[in-house]
Amino acid sequence: MSVQEYLDKHMLSRKIEDAVNAAVRAKAPDPVLFISNHMKKSIPSVITKIKARQILDSRGIPTVEVDLYTNKGMFRAATPSGAPSEMYGAVELRDGDNGKYLGKGVSKAVKNINEKISEALTGMDPTLQSQIDHAMIDLDKTENKGDLGANAILAVSIAACKAGAAEKDVPLYKHIADLYGKPGPVLPVPAITVINGGKHAGNNLAVQEIMILPVGANTFKEAMQMASETYHHLKAVITEKHGSAGCNVGEDGGFAPNISSFTEGLDLVKEAIDRAGYNDRIKLAMDVAATDFCIGKKYDLDFKAPNKSGQNFKTGEDMIEMYNHLCTDYPVVSIEDPFDKDDWEHTKLFSSLGICQVVGGDLLMSNSKRLEKAKQDSVCNALLLKVNQIGTVTDTIEVVKMAKDANWGVVTSHRCGETEDSFIADLAVGLATGQIKAGAPCRGERLVKYNQLLRIEEELGDQAVYAGESWRSP
Repeated sequence: MSVQEYLDKHMLSRKIEDAVNAAVRAKAPDPVLFISNHMKKSIPSVITKIKARQILDSRGIPTVEVDLYTNKGMFRAATPSGAPSEMYGAVELRDGDNGKYLGKGVSKAVKNINEKISEALTGMDPTLQSQIDHAMIDLDKTENKGDLGANAILAVSIAACKAGAAEKDVPLYKHIADLYGKPGPVLPVPAITVINGGKHAGNNLAVQEIMILPVGANTFKEAMQMASETYHHLKAVITEKHGSAGCNVGEDGGFAPNISSFTEGLDLVKEAIDRAGYNDRIKLAMDVAATDFCIGKKYDLDFKAPNKSGQNFKTGEDMIEMYNHLCTDYPVVSIEDPFDKDDWEHTKLFSSLGICQVVGGDLLMSNSKRLEKAKQDSVCNALLLKVNQIGTVTDTIEVVKMAKDANWGVVTSHRCGETEDSFIADLAVGLATGQIKAGAPCRGERLVKYNQLLRIEEELGDQAVYAGESWRSP
């Protein structure tokens, strides 16, 4: 084929002429660079290659990372991971080879991406998120994404979402908002972990997380300042009362003093807020993770104590009474998983009191069927949104729509096994969830989410809206 035939076949002469004319109209100081960029934008982008690998999450446990290539470049995403007992969520595919990573390797999931998913998606338009996600679901053919692995599917789904934003030349949060079909981004109120307990820390505290919500801030930037200052005042309070060893941190970056009661933890945080000067501007939240200490139909608040007296077992009614007192005595506005994952009865009873936001985490597992049941029976009033329990960006958006249709709160959440991927920050803004739970202002895999939100707010400038007092319904 001659040069002229090649030019004619691909209509290159016309495309180059259009690019030159555009450079002249724009009075481009660097015409070559302008023409190059113009030509790139004129070419519809498609997925050209997908390459996956095994990396380590924040706990040193393997997870999946993906590099997805289009004409516009390479887009990387990694899947966070949670506890292995998440029986109602999408299934992480693990190798089961105890000779490697204690059976928790993900080489099978990686192989599924490199050999099956890559072939199925190559040539697809990255802006068509729903088509990409459904192609993977059709390839998997299971209800819980257990064949290919939800960890494999999600990493590709997130990478494709990033590529779609690049193809449209818009920020990721804007692309997500477009996929959702609603106007305007909203910066969420951060639910900052300040004390860790439960299975996330080595102390005797049953509650998994005590968090602070800077609802009284005017901007996300101010919210992070308030949170950081309170966190460091808390460090000083704990050092005074429990020594420097009490300032060791748990999996989410919260301090882990050797305390054993809910009130001890809340008292420490309340004093730190007072020292920081943010009384009435910072509210409190708890992730009880009660499934971890539910035995039969009772709750063992001493489940971590080395010398248990056997006298701290609580019935569901006892727990409701305790939560009622805590919400009265402290500015607690949100409680996650106050009961076992299958204790619908007491969760519903507690929610009906209207004392605080009741968040379904282990109860719902971000599972659309369990969410629908909870909506119909008025069991709780907020969704804990964990993308790895769902498996695709498209399904995540649908679950959020279900929750918002019921006038529920939505808490975009990190996982105990986190990565350096900041995707959930853009997700929270794009879906206007109003709340994000990403851990303490400590540890890089947590801060990467908060720092991305700071960048987004700066980018939005005068158009930035912080959820603030409207954190449940921005």
